[in-house]
Amino acid sequence: MVDGTRLPTTDELIEQHSALLYRYAYRLSGNASDAEDLVQQTYMLVHQRLHQLRDTKAARGWLVSIVRNVFLKSLRNHHVGRSLDDIDEPQVEGTSETPVHLERLQEALLELSEEFRSPLVLYYFEDFSYQEIATQMGVPIGTVMSRISRGKAYLRKRLTDEPAKEQAASSGATRPKELALKH
Repeated sequence: MVDGTRLPTTDELIEQHSALLYRYAYRLSGNASDAEDLVQQTYMLVHQRLHQLRDTKAARGWLVSIVRNVFLKSLRNHHVGRSLDDIDEPQVEGTSETPVHLERLQEALLELSEEFRSPLVLYYFEDFSYQEIATQMGVPIGTVMSRISRGKAYLRKRLTDEPAKEQAASSGATRPKELALKH
């Protein structure tokens, strides 16, 4: 108990945050089976370390940190992702929206190294603030902003390079899910 408030149980945390943790794990890993494994490992660690949670308001960030750490541990055996060191900072020319197929977006996200993928997923898919991401990743807020910007520039380039091929291939009876990518 901290400041007179009761800390949540493991079951309560799971119930409140399971969808968030699964979505985040899926965006990091790229497939449902690995995402389920990451979330399951996270729940085991939460059960073991619940006493470390000092503030219920910080539970969301604490849980996401655990998912990220479990994911990073799983990557130590094999390096996955593309470095963005050769991509310049983007120039903002205006905004428009281009429809993006979710499958293509997930493929492009998986091409990024975790240091760029994680802030993008947390910011755009899970509505974390720059400060929350900086705290969770243990980096300055400017680094978070730069990684999001560079990651977004890579995604924009990757997802707009082949739109004609993808649209021609998907002109069937059912239309794939799309997401508006702002640039």
